[in-house]
Amino acid sequence: MNIIVVGQRHGESRTYRLTTPAKTLLFGCLVALPFAMGVAGFWLSEWLGDEGFSFEPVATEAWENDLNLQKQEIEKIRQQTDHELQALTVKLAELQSRLMRLDALGERLVDVADLSSDEFDFSMAPALGGPAALGDAYQAPEIRSVLNDLADRIIQREQQLEVLDDLMAERRLNADTFVSGRPITKGWMSSRYGRRTDPFTGQLAWHAGVDFAGKLGSDVVAVASGVVTWSGDRYGYGKMVEINHGNGYKTRYAHCQELKVKVGDIVRKGDIVAAMGSSGRSTGPHVHFEVYKNGRTVDPAAYLHRTLR
Repeated sequence: MNIIVVGQRHGESRTYRLTTPAKTLLFGCLVALPFAMGVAGFWLSEWLGDEGFSFEPVATEAWENDLNLQKQEIEKIRQQTDHELQALTVKLAELQSRLMRLDALGERLVDVADLSSDEFDFSMAPALGGPAALGDAYQAPEIRSVLNDLADRIIQREQQLEVLDDLMAERRLNADTFVSGRPITKGWMSSRYGRRTDPFTGQLAWHAGVDFAGKLGSDVVAVASGVVTWSGDRYGYGKMVEINHGNGYKTRYAHCQELKVKVGDIVRKGDIVAAMGSSGRSTGPHVHFEVYKNGRTVDPAAYLHRTLR
């Protein structure tokens, strides 16, 4: 067996020839070396174990600390989420109850106002629509989104109620200022509008109103809301009340015994404005009732049973 050794300088080499005993020794060393290394490793581990040395990585304790901190953070987040969810649930219940009350109120008002249910249908969700944006994908609604939608529905209901309230207020105003009905609570019509025989002269004369006879001192009432523009004596009428109702209408109540209102007073439909009497040019207790439209007298009989449409 030959061993060739090459030198670093000039690439020189030398050859060594091993004898048979040298070969045997080299082979024995190669075989015994792994065994010796195993024994040495076992002895070293036994010695280090006796000294209390551990091979566990030093980072294990730090990892455990980090895990504990993460668990604590997760627990805090969970508790916070539970609190927020409870608050959102309470808010959702509150909004739903408000919406139910608004719907119930709206339906009752629509029924009372005798409006078309198709125009103010509080039992149906408002009609919505519009094209979807390109690329939009469906996503499950979050609870905050549900709350926002519910709040928007409440705002829409409130807007509907505002419109309904305005409409009803206008109708109430129209109904209050609408000239209709009799100017007395008790009594009967004793003379009609137009030409008639004058009770004092016996000749034909124009009668610009209708007369309602009744008990002396009985109530005389306004047939519509308005502002008193006359309250006092007037030639031929005796004690008289005149009311302006707007829209070109005014009414007169004459031959009264006592006046209950004064100029500038605001009266409502059905308010007592005077007591029936026989003042002025009169033959007995009655109220002379006149209706003016745009400055001209009209037949009051046409307004006794008039209805608002």
